[in-house]
Amino acid sequence: MVVDVHTHLVPHGWPDLGPGWPWLRVDSERAAVIMVGETEFRPIGPQTWDPATRLADMAEDGVDTQVVSPTPVFFGYDRPAAEAVKVARVFNDLTLETLAGDERFIPFCQVPLQDPDAACAELDRCLAAGHGGVEIGNHVGDRDLDDEGIVTFLQHCAHVGAPVFVHPWDMPESPRLDRWMARWLTGMPAETHLSVLAMILGGVFDRVPDTLRLCFAHGAGSFPLWIGRADNAWHRRGDIVRGRSAHPPSHYTNRFYVDSVVFDPAPLRLLVDTLGEDRVVVGTDYPYPLGERPAGEVVRKADFLTGEQREKILSRNALRFLGRA
Repeated sequence: MVVDVHTHLVPHGWPDLGPGWPWLRVDSERAAVIMVGETEFRPIGPQTWDPATRLADMAEDGVDTQVVSPTPVFFGYDRPAAEAVKVARVFNDLTLETLAGDERFIPFCQVPLQDPDAACAELDRCLAAGHGGVEIGNHVGDRDLDDEGIVTFLQHCAHVGAPVFVHPWDMPESPRLDRWMARWLTGMPAETHLSVLAMILGGVFDRVPDTLRLCFAHGAGSFPLWIGRADNAWHRRGDIVRGRSAHPPSHYTNRFYVDSVVFDPAPLRLLVDTLGEDRVVVGTDYPYPLGERPAGEVVRKADFLTGEQREKILSRNALRFLGRA
């Protein structure tokens, strides 16, 4: 069995919500472009909105189940909370309609994370409607995951048993980062690294129950490579670095999962060695072009894995993250 915890969609029938919201420029029956204002954000094909196309690709790759999450550009965290509630409801309801209750898909919802009460209410509504969890962005403006409101939401997720998938988004722009997709190649790993540190040094893992099931996308970015540096700083410059954490960063590596979108066995081995074989799950970033195809290829070709380790990463760990094992 193979479970892919990191895929995205743009639901069928996405409406034009007015100025400033992402909208779709439909170029043909099989091609569209996500637009932000008059700027092209990303070309997309039927994989993003057509379940039959997704299922055909899953069959080709040997994937049994996909967790299907929002495309982060639709989050609306920069909008007033009432508007973000509206777009979350539209996105989440259309997601369920698009996936049509097929058990091979596990839909994750989005929430208006800038308003913790509204976010908790939308999560509860979606869980009751059939969503299996929630995807959140790794920050809301300058508020990282140790923000009090976001911690309140994470505590609620732990209380109701909702798995949380954390995805980097809204990376900084600059002339240096606007070349070569550098915002995605360097900004995304840095964003995720920063947010893992915020969870640790901001004392979040010391405050939320260990029943919180959390997964960071893209192998937790650059964090696994630099755990030693973070520990060294925690011990040597504790006056600055320790923040609200009770333990050094390496103490918390059993509190979250990471996906396997690292593309090569060497960084996959780093994930297994530093975070543990029970904390890595298959993810692909399907259907976007910087994702992995075929799904799970890096896990299958990693000859350092035992058969049991490979089985854990391909499915068993994901089922535990999802609360289904």
